[in-house]
Amino acid sequence: MLTQRQLFLQHNAQTSPEPLMLEFVRAKGIYIYDAAGRKHLDLIAGIGVSNVGHCHPAVVEAIQKQAETYMHLMVYGEYIQTPQVNFAKALADVLPPSLSCTYFLNSGTEAVEGAMKLAKRYTGRKGFIACKNAYHGSTHGAESLMESDFYSTGYGPFLPHVDFIEHNNLNDLGKITEEIAAVFIEPIQGEAGIRVANLPYMQALRARCNETKTLLIFDEIQSGFGRSGKMFAFEHFDVVPDVLLLAKGIGGGMPIGAFISSLEIMSVLSHSPILGHMTTFGGHPVCCAAGLATLRTLVDEKIVDGVEEKGNLFKKLLQHPAIKEIRGKGLMLAVEFEDFELNKKIIDSCILDGVLSDWFLHCSNSMRIAPPLIITKQEIEEACAIILKNINLVVG
Repeated sequence: MLTQRQLFLQHNAQTSPEPLMLEFVRAKGIYIYDAAGRKHLDLIAGIGVSNVGHCHPAVVEAIQKQAETYMHLMVYGEYIQTPQVNFAKALADVLPPSLSCTYFLNSGTEAVEGAMKLAKRYTGRKGFIACKNAYHGSTHGAESLMESDFYSTGYGPFLPHVDFIEHNNLNDLGKITEEIAAVFIEPIQGEAGIRVANLPYMQALRARCNETKTLLIFDEIQSGFGRSGKMFAFEHFDVVPDVLLLAKGIGGGMPIGAFISSLEIMSVLSHSPILGHMTTFGGHPVCCAAGLATLRTLVDEKIVDGVEEKGNLFKKLLQHPAIKEIRGKGLMLAVEFEDFELNKKIIDSCILDGVLSDWFLHCSNSMRIAPPLIITKQEIEEACAIILKNINLVVG
């Protein structure tokens, strides 16, 4: 009989020549357990997904309750479905008044695609501005907002009328003209190795978009839902976007994305033509129930309140001559080493020692630290001790 490993290689489409091939059987809290029963401390949370931990009881209960009530009923937007309505209202309650209307989808990439269409339809313009070294997803539209040849090789050409600016570069803001429908930006760049925008830049960006009547779209697919130490990363900058993109951590482990704007802006999707944006499974009742439970857990348990302190503890404990820099906010951190080879050896060594981490697409010499937000001080100390031990093992 073939093993799971063999079946995986034969029947699951591969995305790299050398997948990690780690085989896990269950997960709980901040730990993932392999087939031998060994627990692994998860410092990446499925790339910023499991913000309230794996299988949080409140999320599991919400999923189970909704699954036995009803699941898929109709394509998005036609039936009044309580999980969608309740989650959308709960999001509006924690967001500024101008971000009160939500369109639910299945992923962050789909949120980007929906926002691109929304911006074109609302403004009547064709052009987009995005940042160099950004990551917005893996469909053609989303990849059009990423300038790296890494994506276009073998898959281009992508959409026209897209120009790129450097994150935190005030001089580039002149590229935002009255021909531009929207600027897409991550307030905290994820795959660039956790690059945090600065306050003067973000406020100048907002002012320029106001001046040119260009929509400002914040991609908080990685940084939202408490990851940065605030419920939403834009709160660090006293700037509110016209459209907010969420996914990853908002579903408590279930697949869901969203783009959020004002009722006025979102209304253009309903006419000329009708059904301006459609999805069959977006806003799935079970996923929305999980999302609502996740949001309530973050708020009721005051989880976000402790995230900044936990991030600072990682920064304090991870001191080693081999570490060049630690960047980030909250529990969205990058630990930089000399080069990819050293970083990869340390990550692999940590995995063997029971700590899961990885690197970044556009910053391969940096280790990702993005654990579930529920991680405790003791667990942070344990994780840091293991990382430092393995840095010493690799460096010698």
